[in-house]
Amino acid sequence: MKLHELQSTDGSRVARFRKGRGIGSGNGKTAGKGHKGQKSRSGGGVALGFEGGQLPLWRALPKRGFKNVNRTKYATINVSTLERFEDGTVVTPALLIEVGLLKKEYDGLKVLGGGQLTKKLTVQAKSFSKTAEAAIVDAGGKIEVV
Repeated sequence: MKLHELQSTDGSRVARFRKGRGIGSGNGKTAGKGHKGQKSRSGGGVALGFEGGQLPLWRALPKRGFKNVNRTKYATINVSTLERFEDGTVVTPALLIEVGLLKKEYDGLKVLGGGQLTKKLTVQAKSFSKTAEAAIVDAGGKIEVV
């Protein structure tokens, strides 16, 4: 099969229906919108969530909790995951993304103290838990707050 031989399957492409082109077309005059009413007007229809003047559901339901838009979201990683790197490696968020341990950096990297660490690593992150800090320093490594 070649590019010039490609054809769309029957019924997959339907010609656009030209509305309002005379009464002989079967869809002239009111162009399928009927007579009068909100949906027949330009800009037609209602706003999303509008219930005809009745109190909308989203206003009637109780609101709970609080949405903090200024929250800092950290990409987290445990100390045990850093074990895969060789001695003397400088572990940065960019390196972790490259290796595939992180998907995104978000607002910074936070290293948590889960697991054991035996390698001497220099770890660069925005934040460290106290246990992670202790584990890295005890293994002979360094921490750098970026």
